[in-house]
Amino acid sequence: MDFASLGLAEPLTRALVEEGYAVPTPLQASAIPPALSGRDLVGLAQTRTGKTAAFALPILHRLFGTARQLQPKSCRVLVLAPTRELGGQIVESFKAYGRHVRVSATLAIGGVPIGRQIRALSRGVDVLVATPGRLLDLHNSRAVRFDDVEVLVLDEADRMLDMGFIHDIRKIVALLPTKRQTLFFSATMAADTAKLADQMLDEPVTVAVTPQATTVERVEQRAIRAEHGDKPGVLADLLKRETVDRALIFTRTKHGADRVVRGLAKAGITAQAIHGNKTQGQRDRVMAAFRTGEVRTLVATDIAARGIDVDGVSHVINYDLPNIPESYVHRIGRTARAGADGIAISLVSTDEVPFMRDIEKLIRQQIAGSGTDRHSPASRGERAAGAAVAPSGKTQKQKRPQRRGGKGRGPDNRPKSNAPGWHHPNGIAGASFLEPARRGPVSRPGQ
Repeated sequence: MDFASLGLAEPLTRALVEEGYAVPTPLQASAIPPALSGRDLVGLAQTRTGKTAAFALPILHRLFGTARQLQPKSCRVLVLAPTRELGGQIVESFKAYGRHVRVSATLAIGGVPIGRQIRALSRGVDVLVATPGRLLDLHNSRAVRFDDVEVLVLDEADRMLDMGFIHDIRKIVALLPTKRQTLFFSATMAADTAKLADQMLDEPVTVAVTPQATTVERVEQRAIRAEHGDKPGVLADLLKRETVDRALIFTRTKHGADRVVRGLAKAGITAQAIHGNKTQGQRDRVMAAFRTGEVRTLVATDIAARGIDVDGVSHVINYDLPNIPESYVHRIGRTARAGADGIAISLVSTDEVPFMRDIEKLIRQQIAGSGTDRHSPASRGERAAGAAVAPSGKTQKQKRPQRRGGKGRGPDNRPKSNAPGWHHPNGIAGASFLEPARRGPVSRPGQ
C-alpha cells in the first residue's frame, strides 16, 4: 500500500515523496480513509506512529479540493495542541505536506507577542494551530472568529486534560459550529478523556494502534540505584563515561531542571534547560542549539518535552523517575530514532522503587539494575543506601509516594479500559477499526 492508494490528491503524494515517505504507517492507513470521507474519528495512538500526518493529510486534501475565499479573522481548520513546541511542529508538517497546494497555516501560542498573531489572522487563514489559552485570548480580543470552522482537531487530548485545559477546551468547543468534522487523538482513553470525546464527536470511527505498553525495541534500558543526594554526582559521571551524541535528561519539576543544569556546570558539563518558565524565544534558541549539536545536553520537564522531535538523541536519562508509568514510554521514545539505537538510563532512589515497579508492569519487563526484584536486599526490608533508620536502629518502611491517578484510573495508575460507550483496544497490535457502541442523539455544544 502507498499513499496514492489512500485517495490523496497528487500534490500531496508528490510532497510525501519529496519528504522521503513511501508507505503509510498503520495509523495513517487506517485513519486517512474515514477522515477523507468526512467521518469523525478517534485515534488512539502514542507518539512515533505518524499521528500528525494522519490528520494533516486528509485535511489538506479537503482544503485543496474545496478552495474558497477566506473571511477576515476566520479559519477553516482549528487544531488544538497542548504545548508550544508540539504546535510549532504541527504547523511545519502542514507546510511540508502542503507545499504544492495553496493552503495557509499559522501558529497561535503563548510566550510570544500577540500582535503578530493578530496580524496573521486579520485576513483569515486555512489552518490555525493553537494552544487553548492563547486561542481564548485572541477570541476575547476579537481577533479570531470560529463560525467558519469546518474541521476541529484535538491533539494529545489526554495530555491537555492532565495539564488542566478541560475548561478552556469546553469554552472553545461551545463557540464552534455544531456541524463540523472532529478528529480526536489521544495516547490513552481514561474515563474523563472518553467522556470529553463522547460529548464532542458524532458516531466516530475509532482507530487503534499498538498500545502504549510497547516500548521502543531499539532502546537499551537500564537503571542505577541512587539516592537523591547522590544523583548529581552519578549523573555527571554518567555523562563523562558514556559516549554521548545528545542526551535528554528528564526532571519532574522546572526548578529541578535548573538545579541539574547548575550541578552539571559545576562538574564542567555544559547543559541547557527547557521548561514552562522559559520564554518562547529562550526555548526556541535552546532547541535550535540542541538540534545542531551546539548544546549536547538538554534538561527538560515532561510537559516541555512534548513535541521535541530531534534525531540523534543517543541517551535519555530519567534523573527523576516519572510517577505516571506512561510518561516513561513517552520519554524513552525520544531516542532510537531514524533507525539508530538508543540508551535509556533511570536513576532510581529508594522512594522511587514503587514507580519503577509500575513502569515494569506496564512495559512487561524488568529493567536491569532497577532494584525491584523481590529477592533483592532492598525489597526484603533490609537496609539499603539512604533508607530511613528509626531510633531503635530498625529500618523504617518507606512511605509510598502518592501517584497522580484520579477518576478512570485503576490501582496501577493506568487508564481503565471500560469507559462508557467505548471499546478500548487493549492488546491490539497493528491497527484496527473499532466502531463505538450505538448511542441515541448526540448532544454537542452549540475535536
